[in-house]
Amino acid sequence: MKTVKIETPFIKLDSLLKLADLVSSGGEAKMVIQDGLVKVNGEVCTMRGKKLYPGDKAEIQGHVCVVEQA
Repeated sequence: MKTVKIETPFIKLDSLLKLADLVSSGGEAKMVIQDGLVKVNGEVCTMRGKKLYPGDKAEIQGHVCVVEQA
């Protein structure tokens, strides 16, 4: 499990995937989200602009990252 610290109140899902190095680009983030390969807090999420707050978890292909406040 990877922890991603943010200084803002929230982070968008596509940005989180890039920041956590779970995808290599914004385009790849868009594709995996649209294809239903990403789960947020255990549920499939297809909204790349989904706001994640501290305590939220995102998962892709068995890799999990947790959002924490910096």
